[in-house]
Amino acid sequence: MSKEDEDISAVMGFSGFGRSKTARKFDIDAMFKETLSTAQASQVKDKPQTLEENEEEGDDMIGPPIPVNLSAPNEEEEEGKEEEEEEEMGEVDDEFEKRFPLTNEVVMDHGAKPVSALGLDPAGARLITGCYGYDVKLWDFGGMDATLNCFRTLTPCGSHPICTAQYNHTGELILVASGNAQAIVMDRDGQTVAECPKGWQYIADMTNTNGHISMINNACWHPFHRDQFITCSNDCTVRIWEVEEAAKKQKHVIKSRSKQGKKTPITTCTYSRDGKYIAGAGIDGSIAMWKGDGPYVRPSLANYNAHVPDTETSCLCFAHDNHTLVSRGGDSTLKVWDIRKFRDPVSTVSDLFNHYSVTDCSFNPDETIIITGTSAQKQKDSTGELLFFDRSLNQLHKLTTPDSSVIRTLWHPKLNQIFIGCSSGDVKVFFSDKYSHRGPKMSLNKRKRGRADIVTSVGMRVLTPHALPMFRDEEMKTLKRQRQKERKDPILSHKPALPVTGKGVDGRVASGGGSSIGAYMRKMVALEKAVDKDEDPREALLKYAKISEENPMYVNPAYKKTQPVPVFQEGGGGDSDDEENS
Repeated sequence: MSKEDEDISAVMGFSGFGRSKTARKFDIDAMFKETLSTAQASQVKDKPQTLEENEEEGDDMIGPPIPVNLSAPNEEEEEGKEEEEEEEMGEVDDEFEKRFPLTNEVVMDHGAKPVSALGLDPAGARLITGCYGYDVKLWDFGGMDATLNCFRTLTPCGSHPICTAQYNHTGELILVASGNAQAIVMDRDGQTVAECPKGWQYIADMTNTNGHISMINNACWHPFHRDQFITCSNDCTVRIWEVEEAAKKQKHVIKSRSKQGKKTPITTCTYSRDGKYIAGAGIDGSIAMWKGDGPYVRPSLANYNAHVPDTETSCLCFAHDNHTLVSRGGDSTLKVWDIRKFRDPVSTVSDLFNHYSVTDCSFNPDETIIITGTSAQKQKDSTGELLFFDRSLNQLHKLTTPDSSVIRTLWHPKLNQIFIGCSSGDVKVFFSDKYSHRGPKMSLNKRKRGRADIVTSVGMRVLTPHALPMFRDEEMKTLKRQRQKERKDPILSHKPALPVTGKGVDGRVASGGGSSIGAYMRKMVALEKAVDKDEDPREALLKYAKISEENPMYVNPAYKKTQPVPVFQEGGGGDSDDEENS
């Protein structure tokens, strides 16, 4: 009996509330464990437990027994299952991130015009971009800060849209091709190294011209010759150039022909990875290949029905196995070819709308994935897309770019980052924190550079009105008065020297003497010592004859030692001797 009950009973006058009963307490955890052990034991013995047996085992059991085929949930097992599921999901996400580095995105602003050229050096340290707005920009990832600004902007081709900007395999030189007929080779800093000449447009045979006569559509470096590159143009030729001789003339000319033997413009060209083939796509839908070392009279391989005629095939890309070719057609298709069986494509995918003639395609580093971009149509909700395919052209993933078309694509093998050029003027970079390295990723943590602080020291002026003149400070004058005083000073104002009057001084000719030394001599000698007009010139000259004989000054002293002694004939006159001899 508690103390409170005792107090209440004392106040009310009775000893208690009757027979005291305590409430029955149940240990739920112990009952649950006991039930679980009983159920497991019954499963082992294959003997179900009945309600009567359960009542005999203990009177404290409440409720019906747990069915034999069911087991109570275990918190540790559930936690283990959840952890396993999370690990599996993490492994799936990690595998996806490893295959598609798309977890992070960086946007670099090129301008307002569509980005039509994109190139990275082999080391992944520098990027070059070009656009339809005639600008070429150079980006240095190591020197950029968080603002992601380029370090140089150029207009190398004047008012012509840029169609190609590419580094060679050593990263020393940059090849830029635009809408004109002259390709330009620059160094890493944008200085022009060579400019291809323009051909004479009135010559019918293109092999006799020194360069292209129509706009260039594409250009490409040789895969391992640092000085060799090719260009293709609307003049129906593919030309091979050497950098040292590019300013004078091309090295070889390849003329393209259609199936009927007519000239056909070349929309794109490329080298195979080993340099053994030069591939070009014609505007008639054909794809032709010539051997890299010649001859170039006829193509070694050709398919004249590769794409729909009168559509611009925008890209040709070889794989490292040198027999797999991917073509991006202007007929909204992407095709994979095997050049060993070049009659039909291996795989084809369609409905890839392409509005730009420079839309390209490329491989990932291990060449198991092919990426390409699509253009946004005129529909209201249409957007551009970055598409990922396997080699059989089965779509693996898709990434949309709102209000913009994807034109250029590049997956760099060392950086493991995806660069795309968009029609909005942006260059977007996708990368992974775990599997991507360097590139724009280095610049994100760099602090924005501010202007250098200018430290100025202002001296305090002490006014001493009653000081002696020798100790007084000069009065502060206005800037206007100070400039007027400097203007009067010939040294500070750089006053030019005044013209010399008179005969001149310090080697300077006087103003009246003319602008040449000849005029000065005419004035000083000829005019001041002029000969009298009334004097006979012969007499004036003969008066110096005696003086010249006694004191020769000009000709005779020079030959005094070497002049032979004259010997004159003695006797009768010379005329008689001449007559006798005759």
